[in-house]
Amino acid sequence: MPLLAKLLGSAVLLYAAVLAALWVMQGRLIHLPHVPGRSLEATPAARGLDYETVRIDTADGERLHGWFLPDPKARGTVLFLHGNAGNISHRLDSLSLLIDLGVQVLIIDYRGYGESTGTPGEEGLYADARAAWAHLTDERGIPAERIVALGRSLGSAVAARLATERPLAGVILEAAFTSVTDLAARQYPMFPVRPLLRHRYDTQANLQSVQQPVLVVHGRDDTIVPPAHGEALFEAAPNAVDYILLDGGHDDAFLTSEQAYRRALDAFLDRVLPP
Repeated sequence: MPLLAKLLGSAVLLYAAVLAALWVMQGRLIHLPHVPGRSLEATPAARGLDYETVRIDTADGERLHGWFLPDPKARGTVLFLHGNAGNISHRLDSLSLLIDLGVQVLIIDYRGYGESTGTPGEEGLYADARAAWAHLTDERGIPAERIVALGRSLGSAVAARLATERPLAGVILEAAFTSVTDLAARQYPMFPVRPLLRHRYDTQANLQSVQQPVLVVHGRDDTIVPPAHGEALFEAAPNAVDYILLDGGHDDAFLTSEQAYRRALDAFLDRVLPP
């Protein structure tokens, strides 16, 4: 019995230590600016795209780095909010595709990503999106009703939150999860993740108060965020326009099913950005 008690005590201490580590380290587990790296690997010029480097100051004193890809004849502007890993230089495929669809684009690196200052966190990323929106509306004079927020993966949570706080023409959610807590509860059922998580990114809760048109796009082979999350978000949005299920996984569905993806975005942009 003493040995058994000692083993149980050690197991309890180990479990408590893991919980403590998860509490402290969760921000680094969710936000991955160093995967594959913070250094910019290329610019839009590598794809023959015109662009401007922008530096955007946030309300809490950080400075964001981003690119603005202009088109005076564009039907509107897309604010691109990327996922939890890498930086803006890893999104050149998306930038090329969006420019082909006749929009101009602002893409930013969140705080702590790429050349942006600071440390990433949920409230900080929300503040970064607000600063990017203000750059478009205040500094460039773009009407809010000509701006579409496009969020991919973690960026979808940021886009949904932005839509609750600022006017937009529409919202596109790609590879989106209902919340980080839902994802973590599925992946780590042995831990009490719901009370443990500080960074919740509750896309579904925010989406329920979004009145703008919403397009949900998901890969049927997404093993990171199952398509059921996309379906739940489509049901949650009061003004959901369409739910598009593409062939492909979490990171590549927009390329694997490029033509279907283009058609879906083109139709949605026509709807929310009329001439």
